[in-house]
Amino acid sequence: MTTPAPDRSRPRPRLHRAVSDRPYFSADGESYLAQTTLRELTKTRPLRVLSEEDFAHWQTYGYVIVREAVPAEAARRLLDFTWDFQGLDPDRPDSWYEDRPFRSELDRQLHVYGFVEAYHHQLLWDNRQAQRVYDAFVDVWDCEELWVTQDRLNLNPPNIRNRDRALIEPTDRGFDIELHWDIDTTLGVPPQRVQGIIALNDTRPESGGFQCCPELFRRFEEWKVGAPADRDPLRPAVDRTEYPVLRPDLHPGDLLIWNGLLAHGVARNTSRDQVRAVQYLSMMPALEEHERLRRSRVDAWRHLRTPRWNRTLVGDPVRHESERYPTATLNALGSRLLGLTSWSDTSGTDGTDSAGGAGGSRARTATGTAAPTVPGQSGEPACAVSV
Repeated sequence: MTTPAPDRSRPRPRLHRAVSDRPYFSADGESYLAQTTLRELTKTRPLRVLSEEDFAHWQTYGYVIVREAVPAEAARRLLDFTWDFQGLDPDRPDSWYEDRPFRSELDRQLHVYGFVEAYHHQLLWDNRQAQRVYDAFVDVWDCEELWVTQDRLNLNPPNIRNRDRALIEPTDRGFDIELHWDIDTTLGVPPQRVQGIIALNDTRPESGGFQCCPELFRRFEEWKVGAPADRDPLRPAVDRTEYPVLRPDLHPGDLLIWNGLLAHGVARNTSRDQVRAVQYLSMMPALEEHERLRRSRVDAWRHLRTPRWNRTLVGDPVRHESERYPTATLNALGSRLLGLTSWSDTSGTDGTDSAGGAGGSRARTATGTAAPTVPGQSGEPACAVSV
């Protein structure tokens, strides 16, 4: 999966300011410009989930782990859904490699890497709107007004047969699944970006999974002084003896958050019969004034459409999720994290369902209109379309 180098000849896109009191600016809702980098940020709000030691580790080494950010049982239920969504049998490894249609070379690469193109199921949203998950991202951004990514899952079985990484032609520059940065590290003012995963099962040394280079993050300013002027902006070329690659230990429900400046990747699954399974989940300052982006987010949730924020989100080729289940129900927090309800709206903050649940008053959307009742509460399917 090759990511092209940034085209600096293009005109700079318009920056939108987030609604937070701390100034964050972004054009796309992924990477942000800020007066202070996240690794140098001085907290103005008390820590909610992270300890002082956790926060120091986050700023020093570029990642932090929140143990059981969601209950382990919730992670296991989502793992069961992941198997079912793909029609795979966890007890029959041969089913993991059955032939399936590929619409493009990108589609085939995504299959090799184990990406699961489901974005809107209720179980995904239950984790996104979990208070402990949200509070962890508040801690790292020092900002309460956040949006959550509408991202997918990963179920990576042993990398053999039609999931063998050798099937993907290697490149010399740019994105590398084994180790890469999420931002252009050659920029004079690096953008701030945060990513995250929730583990759905236990990590094993042989089953691969998230790996990173925390010592390079800690010494990045020192390292880049001696790096070649024409170095790859996305792929680090480092001595792994001096800058070792580590694989954090994760258990079901654990949330791992990392800084885009942390070199990281996904190690191969070299096991015989194990899988690596995670939910991709991140939060970032809400760009409520970016109306086109906000409408796109709400529309994707409401109609179970494939989100447009990332070109590698392609939707399931066999049976799109919009044909399978109804629109997810949001609680008051989830409605704000989506962008359906504005963070400036103080109604519906008592834990009632701000997206139209029974017993709660209808909340206001980010445009000031009443939030619609969510399909699916009564068992009726959502008005959904395929892509």
